[in-house]
Amino acid sequence: MKKSGVIKNRRYTVEGDSSSLCVAPSLVTDQHRWTIYHSKVNLPAALNDPRLAKRESDFFTKTWGLDFVDTEVIPSFYLPQISKEHFTVYQQEISQREKIHERCKNICPPKDTFDRTLLHTHDKSRTDLEQVPKIFMKPDFALDDSLTFNSVLPWSHFNTAGGKGNRDAASSKLLQEKLSHYLDIVEVNIAHQISLRSEAFFHAMTSQHELQDYLKKTSQAVKMLRDKIAQIDKVMCEGSLHILRLALTRNNCVKVYNKLKLMATVHQTQPTVQVLLSTSEFVGALDLIATTQEVLQQELQGIHSFRHLGSQLCELEKLIDKMMIAEFSTYSHSDLNRPLEDDCHILEEERLISLVFGLLKQRKLNFLEIYSEEMIITAKNIIKQCVINKVSQIEDIDTDVVLKLADQMRMLNFPQWFDLLTDIFSKFTIFLQRVKATLNIIHSVVLSVLDKNQRTRELEEISQQKNAAKDNSLDTEVAYLIHEGMFISDAFSESELTPIAIDTTSQRNASPNSEPCSSDSVSEPECTTDSSSSKEQISSSVTPGAVDIMVNEDVKLSDLELGKLANNIQELLYSASDICHDRAVKFLMSRAKDGFLEKLNSTEFISLSRLMETFILETEQICGRKSMSLLGALQSQANKFVNRFHEERKTKLSLLLDNERWKQADVPAEFQDLVDSISHGKIALPEKKSGATEERKPAEVLTVEGQQYAVVGTVLLLIRIILEYCQCVDNIPSVTTDMLTRLSDLLKYFNSRSCQLVLGAGALQVVGLKTITTKNLALSSRCLQLIVHYIPVIRAHFEARLQPKQYSMLRHFDHITKDYHDHIAEISAKLVAIMDSLFDKLLSKYEVKAPVPSACFRNICKQMAKMHEAIFDLLPEEQTQMLFLRINASYKLHLKKQLSHLNVINDGGPQNGLVTADVAFYTGNLQALKGLQDLDLNMAEIWEQKR
Repeated sequence: MKKSGVIKNRRYTVEGDSSSLCVAPSLVTDQHRWTIYHSKVNLPAALNDPRLAKRESDFFTKTWGLDFVDTEVIPSFYLPQISKEHFTVYQQEISQREKIHERCKNICPPKDTFDRTLLHTHDKSRTDLEQVPKIFMKPDFALDDSLTFNSVLPWSHFNTAGGKGNRDAASSKLLQEKLSHYLDIVEVNIAHQISLRSEAFFHAMTSQHELQDYLKKTSQAVKMLRDKIAQIDKVMCEGSLHILRLALTRNNCVKVYNKLKLMATVHQTQPTVQVLLSTSEFVGALDLIATTQEVLQQELQGIHSFRHLGSQLCELEKLIDKMMIAEFSTYSHSDLNRPLEDDCHILEEERLISLVFGLLKQRKLNFLEIYSEEMIITAKNIIKQCVINKVSQIEDIDTDVVLKLADQMRMLNFPQWFDLLTDIFSKFTIFLQRVKATLNIIHSVVLSVLDKNQRTRELEEISQQKNAAKDNSLDTEVAYLIHEGMFISDAFSESELTPIAIDTTSQRNASPNSEPCSSDSVSEPECTTDSSSSKEQISSSVTPGAVDIMVNEDVKLSDLELGKLANNIQELLYSASDICHDRAVKFLMSRAKDGFLEKLNSTEFISLSRLMETFILETEQICGRKSMSLLGALQSQANKFVNRFHEERKTKLSLLLDNERWKQADVPAEFQDLVDSISHGKIALPEKKSGATEERKPAEVLTVEGQQYAVVGTVLLLIRIILEYCQCVDNIPSVTTDMLTRLSDLLKYFNSRSCQLVLGAGALQVVGLKTITTKNLALSSRCLQLIVHYIPVIRAHFEARLQPKQYSMLRHFDHITKDYHDHIAEISAKLVAIMDSLFDKLLSKYEVKAPVPSACFRNICKQMAKMHEAIFDLLPEEQTQMLFLRINASYKLHLKKQLSHLNVINDGGPQNGLVTADVAFYTGNLQALKGLQDLDLNMAEIWEQKR
């Protein structure tokens, strides 16, 4: 059995070199680790296994038991593979030190502390140890290494079948004896080392006796000290501590009393909540529930009798939420559906404030949706009620026959329907004012809560700064005297502990026997004050009041949520305006189904437009934003009105032109007044004056700023139509651009149609004129000139009503002016062409002979006189002179041509005298005409220049 200890105790022979075996043990360095002196039995006895029943011939089962299984050891995945490269850095760092060490070792060899005998003994032991194979001395000796195992126990000594052969048994026995010999050598050397260190062992035993004496003296001194401390404690401390314990007991009794009072108060929570709910004091009930919940969680936590009170209060809080929503819905219905009178006072303002605070406290922010739905219903009911009231006043409508309310409404004529719309708009205005007043109250509540949150946050920041400064000033070396598990600080005076109890919550809960509430201080009056303050908070919260009173309630909403809610309130006001406008649009469209609105005349439509614009302006002033639905409907109806307005007047103008005979018409006094008002800057139709216009006779011409215009009746009506367009723009500013386009089209139509009828001779077929005379042409030119005179006035009127970005539309007037001027020039050219053809016809037959004047020149003078007679009263003198200058130029051209044809030259001969006499006759007659006396005819141009 001694052979089994060879491998297990290999560390005693391989750990350390030979020099370490000669070093004596030290009591100081070896006292905390195991040494050979701890051994009580010999090594062979310790290495034997008494559990084995018999000796097994197999080494593995004998050494490691019957359950030994030869298994392969798998390398661990968690350990890295260490190679020489890992020690490269260390070797580089230690190489210099190693060189220095070797140099010092050579210079100063170690002192030989052993005598020759010891050296001899050591050499002998070393010789014996050399018999042991070196493999057992290696630091990395391990049998789990296959090479080491095969070297120590070669397989040739064992039989794979169990070692039953004689030869294998002998080999195994021989190997066992060899290993036992190695074990004996090692044990002898170990015993020798123990004998060398016997002196140190006895020295340690001697030191142990001395140490025990020192410990005995120390124990006696400690006992004496404890006796003295006990006497001091009995004489000086026991009485004081007893007083402190009594004070602490008294304080605990006060705490228990206050707890009982607080429990009694909490016990009355549910009856008090029921009383508050019976009077609709929702905010007070919620505050009472919140306060009770806080007390249950902080001061009465763990009280068995109140274990169900928290859940009951939560259910009660949910019930209050539903009651508040229902109450707000009832309030909204009552507020919006009360009679619409002129006064816009708020219905039960305190009740509204209380409801809003309660809803905000419970984070029920959807109450605005309830109010919005109620607004829609109320707007519908307003229109319905107004229609019912109006229809009931009309006796012509049989409600039994016409059942539908919309059909009854369509039976109203315009004045009745207009009164109904006026009533609806007035009701809507009062409705919006009432909604605005209510939303303003809600908005002020939200802003008050927001302001309260900001001020609270500022106060908290200031308080934190003060607490930080106070904590820095406190003495950090406060000591507590602990006796029987209690803090002596609990018995300090109130003035010393109050700041700490108020400022830091953690110090309030420092004692394991104290309760986590603000009333856990040492004095009874302070506890009573805390309980009464809770009651005062509850009682103050249930009293309805103004915003400043209610804002003290705890509303747990963030600034972002409150800001969004304030914006939603403003949007709700905008939505109220949109709802009224939408309902008004539906009302208009319902009446417009049978084309009622399109059949309105200008006065009626203008009245309707002004009423709608007034309502749009009023709602914008109330709500702060313009709603576009009614404005869009008005614009749509205005466009239809403009189209019908334009088509009616264009058709009227077309009929007038088709029936116009192009003769000078008398000018009634009302048209002269109309023109005069335009001259004074009033571009509008004058009001009718009874009696005065009938006594005034019509004038032959129209006087405009000192100039006389001979016009046809169509142009007078066209001027009135133009003023109707301008007045329509003043009455309905939104149709300015459309009216400008339509008026441009009307002026272009008049220009083109008059050109077709006069210059194009269309009046011959349309009206049945025999011919287009020069008088017709001159009258047409003068009418065009009158329109051209008023185009700048019309342009200025529209320019004043257009936006700057719309000024580009004014170019239409420039184009129209150019077209009119071109038309006037064509008429003048036509008059000259008429005389030109006459000159060509007469002068082509001219012969230079007696009598003088010749018949040709007499005819020419006669035709010139007729021309002058036809146009002089129609055209201004300047235009007449210019026209006759052009005619005279044509006359001179034809005369010059005829004289050249007749070879008549300015030689003073008889023919020259005859021609000079005829020309003089022509000149005299022409200059004798009215307005042509100063006309420079320059008749010398008829003769050819001498070569």
